[in-house]
Amino acid sequence: MEVNKDRKIVIAKVNGEEREYPRSIQYIDIAKEYQDKFEDDIVLFNVDNKLQELHKRLKEDCEITTLTTRDSYGFETYRRSVKHMFVKAVYDVFGHDVVEQVKIHFSVGSGFYCTIQGDVELNQELLEKIEGRMHDLRESKLPIMKRCINTEDAISLFHKHRMYDKEKLFHYRRASKVNVYKIKEFEDYYYGPMVVNTEYLKYFELYLYEDGLILQLPTKKEPKIVPPFTPSQKIFRILQESIEWGEMLEIPTVGALNQRITAGSTRELILIQEALQEKNIADISAQIIANPSKKLVMIAGPSSSGKTTFSHRLSIQLSAHGKKPHPIAVDNYFVNREFTPLDEFGKHDFESLDAIDKEQFNHDMNRLLAGETVELPFYNFLTGKREYKGDFRRLGEDDILVIEGIHCLNDALSYSLPHENKFKIYISALTQINIDGHNRIPTTDGRLIRRLVRDARTRGIDARHTINMWDSVRRGEEKNIFPFQEEADAMFNSALIYELAALKLYAEPILFRIGRDEQEYLEAKRLLKFLDYLVGIPSEDIPYNSILREFVGGSCFHV
Repeated sequence: MEVNKDRKIVIAKVNGEEREYPRSIQYIDIAKEYQDKFEDDIVLFNVDNKLQELHKRLKEDCEITTLTTRDSYGFETYRRSVKHMFVKAVYDVFGHDVVEQVKIHFSVGSGFYCTIQGDVELNQELLEKIEGRMHDLRESKLPIMKRCINTEDAISLFHKHRMYDKEKLFHYRRASKVNVYKIKEFEDYYYGPMVVNTEYLKYFELYLYEDGLILQLPTKKEPKIVPPFTPSQKIFRILQESIEWGEMLEIPTVGALNQRITAGSTRELILIQEALQEKNIADISAQIIANPSKKLVMIAGPSSSGKTTFSHRLSIQLSAHGKKPHPIAVDNYFVNREFTPLDEFGKHDFESLDAIDKEQFNHDMNRLLAGETVELPFYNFLTGKREYKGDFRRLGEDDILVIEGIHCLNDALSYSLPHENKFKIYISALTQINIDGHNRIPTTDGRLIRRLVRDARTRGIDARHTINMWDSVRRGEEKNIFPFQEEADAMFNSALIYELAALKLYAEPILFRIGRDEQEYLEAKRLLKFLDYLVGIPSEDIPYNSILREFVGGSCFHV
């Protein structure tokens, strides 16, 4: 819209309703007008397809969409802001002389696993002091101030505060400015917008756990309810192992990765990471070999975890032990398309368990276990029908079925198959590094970037469409995969510590194609901002059997 700076009145269309406001009114004042219409707090505005924090002011005619804590961007803004308040509370309780660093490592359920480094021995009493201080900060309704400083000044600031991970991060920052947030005297950097003051930060709980604590937060579905913390010990262990890998390689953060890349030692890093993954695959195959009754290796994981390449590499390891693996894709047991169930939006729900012909799958697998010859189906995705093309199989003494599908951890899929014959594997790309000590890289972001690159390369699907479908994919994972991950006999982390630097060169061009006026622009912009933190690397040194090749191309497997 045309800007006239002499006008004292600005026309804003708020959630489709045209309103007049005095120029320079704060967005928080507009939010207060509309708050009664929403059950959840308005924490952010989308102004002409640009996220705006509520402390900012209305300057020109525009379209505004309110974002609450039930919306994705509002929800992440809330979580980010609570983390800022939590870190300040820790320093307030123990003092800057005692605390060397507060680290927010990774998400666990709806919360975050955090540790406090320094002369601190956490116990319940100290935990309650931190939580009490957080409530004091909330009740004080302190503004969360934002200031924009030169990147060089940010480097000096974080060196002074002994936040060396942030100092290192900004050494590789191309942008000339950095946004710094402050609660009273405590300044920190966060990757994304924040709420306007601490009054909004009402819902959180702290739990002692392992060598640190859990900062437990609400879910997007229920943003006013903090669910009880339920430990998921197996997934925690593999997440903790990924952190240990990063520390072992001295690459816990993006700044450290950039330093390694610019030092020219990328090839060595790639080889070490690939060797670590191969060792893990060999260890899993050894577990299977150690129990001859395990004839059904069942692999499940969320989208873009690298399940197909992992299945091939596991099969090679099993073959090296004298076994004869047979890959089976559960997708070939899809019901004919006219019988596929519909989701709440009336679209085919291919991720539903009812989209699989469970009876035929169990019938065929039981016959194979009994030593019979079975013709396996092939699902034609073009016609939406199951076909038979002479794929006959028969299990010998050393044969193993390697079965891949999103429901493989769920016994409702393999309801009639003997438990003693199953070996279940959960695979996911669990990010091993964070942006810095307080800004984590969500696992979902790593998988989304993988999928963006693969969809564009192999399926002719543009980034806009992939982003548009991602929420639906995530809902399917939350329902069909994550509830069963603790059922696994083994877990495999397919993330590679260097992969985002390699994917950057493929993802940026396709993300830049999304126009400002398109619905997916905000998400594309967010991902581009994240990728800008990374120094890119070429893919030439990535081995041909690498899981990453499933996404960037050049794999020696048919993936």
